[in-house]
Amino acid sequence: MEVNTGTNKAVGLDFLTKKPYNPPSWATHLNPIPSDYFSLGHLPTPIHKWNLPNLPNNTEVWLKRDDLSGMQLSGNKVRKLEFLMADAVAKGADCIITIGGIQSNHCRATAVAAKYLNLDCYLILRTSKVLVDHDPGLTGNLLVERLVGAHVELISKEEYAKIGSVALTNILKEKLLNEGRRPYVIPVGGSNSLGTWGYIEAIQEIEQQLQTVPEKLKFDDIVVACGSGGTIAGLSLGSWLSSVKAKVHAFAVCDDPNYFFDYVQGLLDGLDARVDSRNIVNIINAKGLGYAINTTEELNFIKEIAATTGVILDPVYSGKAAYRFTNDIAENPKKWEGRKVLFIHTGGLLGLYDKVQQIDSSVGNWKRMEIHESVPRKEGIGKMF
Repeated sequence: MEVNTGTNKAVGLDFLTKKPYNPPSWATHLNPIPSDYFSLGHLPTPIHKWNLPNLPNNTEVWLKRDDLSGMQLSGNKVRKLEFLMADAVAKGADCIITIGGIQSNHCRATAVAAKYLNLDCYLILRTSKVLVDHDPGLTGNLLVERLVGAHVELISKEEYAKIGSVALTNILKEKLLNEGRRPYVIPVGGSNSLGTWGYIEAIQEIEQQLQTVPEKLKFDDIVVACGSGGTIAGLSLGSWLSSVKAKVHAFAVCDDPNYFFDYVQGLLDGLDARVDSRNIVNIINAKGLGYAINTTEELNFIKEIAATTGVILDPVYSGKAAYRFTNDIAENPKKWEGRKVLFIHTGGLLGLYDKVQQIDSSVGNWKRMEIHESVPRKEGIGKMF
């Protein structure tokens, strides 16, 4: 069954327009509340049943398709950028600075959003020390970023680890200020208290979608990947405050659970939420070999899920989260038996292009078409347009 829904945000002619923001009734006590947002995403995103194999008895997994929130601007980053870009424009910025990994979905989405709004974009991208002095190429997210004219500045992972993202963006900010520019800095993943509103609002969207279902549907759990903290802060706070009341399970693809509990707490405190992060979200380690590094088993899992269900997961975020989630189901079936689970697909499809060499051997299902010599042949009969 597919959930058909009305919309809480108009699309079409309202796309790329700035609109006043009215928070959900259950979030009006939070502070500060954004005054405006830009309509950047194709929202609401669909929810549909996800027929994962080998589920326990009476367990249902549903999929929230935030990977369909746009193309260049796809994924969960769009929801945060709706609020962050409105703030940047309100403060008179003429350029945006942000930072992330070499295949950062957030950086790609920011570069496109900035160009939509006639702003320049400066990206600080983290790469290996072997590649930091070389052209980063045009693979995946880099192709989109460079097509839209983003200014790419490379930093080695080692320098990044010693200096930190805040200091690095401040260095570039000072340089641009000295050149007479008006930069606006967006943190890693767009994950600050303002960006958190993107997924507080997403919970209201889910609430409204559930209200349109003829038969009663209520989710017991929400499962999502966690890479910078803003998405899980908004989801967990929104679910806690709203009628959704689903338990949020965040699968961390980098750092460790304690880091994210503390980071999310900072975001919640920045909204005067007066709630303990450890009471509203369960954070599980799912980084495996490390951020954006995949095992053969993880990539084979992504291939099998695509072949079985038609849903393509990215290798950095949702792919790792789904892999760890399904493993937990296999190891602890009683824990998930009879539960209705909503998995948030946060996008990031372009990241798969960076894994082509690793997955090449598992997708070799091709051959030349065999046509018997008895089939009539005539020059020019098969017109090629």
